[in-house]
Amino acid sequence: MRPIDERALRASFLNASRKEVSDLNLPAGFDDIDFEKLDYLGWTDPKMPRRAYVVVWIDDVATGIFLQRAEQRVIARAQCSWCEDVTLRNDVQLYVARKAGPAGRKGDTVGILTCAEFGCSTNVRILPPLAYEGYDRELARELRIVKLQEHVAAFVGAVRS
Repeated sequence: MRPIDERALRASFLNASRKEVSDLNLPAGFDDIDFEKLDYLGWTDPKMPRRAYVVVWIDDVATGIFLQRAEQRVIARAQCSWCEDVTLRNDVQLYVARKAGPAGRKGDTVGILTCAEFGCSTNVRILPPLAYEGYDRELARELRIVKLQEHVAAFVGAVRS
């Protein structure tokens, strides 16, 4: 992911009101984030824990999504829709995003089950276990990174449409 400054980050949101953007609290250590290791920037608002934000570069444009965390946690072990991790014991949470534009003003939303702490970028970079002799673990990792980027972009597309 390319680096982003606070001003560009606040201007990137598709589905947030001006008030929601002005109330946004940046993640702890924002100035020290290593964007090279991220496919998207996702965080829970430290002062309003039901609010979360995702910012991703799509077609060289920073695109932000305002999310609301579901009140209830997922009870059964669920798989993250973005990183599709099945080996780590990460909590998965349902997040809901208001659609952009007239559909969002009408109340239309789209939901996603994703890692509660938005650790997908880290998860896909872990070498997968050896599935069989000759299995190319490096290639598998690269494919997981590409799939994560595709899944996040598809979610942004669903919010945008």
